[in-house]
Amino acid sequence: MSTLPATFEERIKKEFKDEATAFIAALQSPAPTSIRLNPGKISPINQPGIISRCEKTVEWCPEGYYLPERPLFTLDPCLHGGAYYVQEASSMFLKYVLEQVLPSSPVRMLDLCAAPGGKSTLAATVLPQGSLLVSNEVIRPRAAVLKENIIKWGHDNIVVTNNDPADFCQLEGAFDIILTDAPCSGEGMFRKDAEAVKEWSENNIRLCSERQRRILSDIWSCLRPGGILIYSTCTYNRQENENILEWLLSAYKAESIEIRHSFEGITPADSQAYGYRFYPHKTVGEGFFIGVIRKTDGKEYSSGKIKKDKSNKPCPIPSELRPYIQKPDNYSPWQDKNTWRIVPAEHAGFIQQLERQLRIVYKGCELAEINNKKIRLLPASALWQGLNRQACTVYETDYQTALTFLKKEEIPLPPELSGNWLLVSYHGIGLGWCKNLGNRLNNYYPKEWRIRMQLNENYIHN
Repeated sequence: MSTLPATFEERIKKEFKDEATAFIAALQSPAPTSIRLNPGKISPINQPGIISRCEKTVEWCPEGYYLPERPLFTLDPCLHGGAYYVQEASSMFLKYVLEQVLPSSPVRMLDLCAAPGGKSTLAATVLPQGSLLVSNEVIRPRAAVLKENIIKWGHDNIVVTNNDPADFCQLEGAFDIILTDAPCSGEGMFRKDAEAVKEWSENNIRLCSERQRRILSDIWSCLRPGGILIYSTCTYNRQENENILEWLLSAYKAESIEIRHSFEGITPADSQAYGYRFYPHKTVGEGFFIGVIRKTDGKEYSSGKIKKDKSNKPCPIPSELRPYIQKPDNYSPWQDKNTWRIVPAEHAGFIQQLERQLRIVYKGCELAEINNKKIRLLPASALWQGLNRQACTVYETDYQTALTFLKKEEIPLPPELSGNWLLVSYHGIGLGWCKNLGNRLNNYYPKEWRIRMQLNENYIHN
């Protein structure tokens, strides 16, 4: 990694004293690699490729695993199929936090700064059945990456938005949980991100702290009375961590929530507010901070009268599409021009309300386009956990064929398969669709998702 900023190193030596040498040495060592499995798609037992190399479990997240080294993830079909997410181990502590603060009943949750999607995919797995997750990213290119990762994870109870935090102000009291993984100075990512080292400065810490307060001020009213704010950063300094929690407690009617645990190495915050610090010389992971605040006042959400959106007309699910849905009666279908998508029926009204206030990038699951009764199945439906595979002609591929498909190149048509649309699958994990033209297959994998690497004889075999 790059040489540590001198001012940062001086601060570490002053604050950590006898531990400073171990701290700095840890920052100079290789970063551990970890992944988190998607329990809706896969288990670590008898699985191919990279997943088969899973070793030690992440203590606070049973679906999290450390790998002995960082592999070439691009060449693993399981990653493209959403079977796991490459996520830093410390941030997986969010799962442990959510399990302590979530009720057993459904909730509405907002992940405010969600890209690239690690914490949103984690939350989607943990939330009680019947919940809704709004996953937001303010920067448009990053929102596109977030959308892709959400689609691949395969849940239909997620709405992806591309908005500034201030845009949520009209949704007063709408959310039970708000996660703010705030933009920060990135000290905790120094050994993984050379740019974070280059951009670091004391002035940047001050600017980040000001931005964090502004972001939290913008969305505080969106929490319902008794709602939970989870605040996190990937930095070490007090200005962006404990000071922010203390400011919240002084600026609003709120209380700090303790997260009880018995994990060695996690350092409690030195503050009146409960907070939890992850240091690289104490835990196997990167730098991370998290704290939980409960709102003790405020107004309940009132949706008011929902104005009908003529561009999204509710109507019955087309008979041609119903067989592809495991539980069609649980969903509300929406037609946008020729595109058909479904959203969970219990959240259809709220999602329609969101469309009036926010820029929605993606919602529910996009199933298909229908033109003159001709169906074109869309990529999201192949990756969706609600897909009824019994209604599909499944093309179970080998490793090389899967990679060829993911490069958006032509793959061979097996003589035993005669369906119109073929679900391309790898070890039971859906990857996308091909259309059978009789003498060849038309590859419908999205161009923007394709593997761009040149494959040769040296690529990894499973």
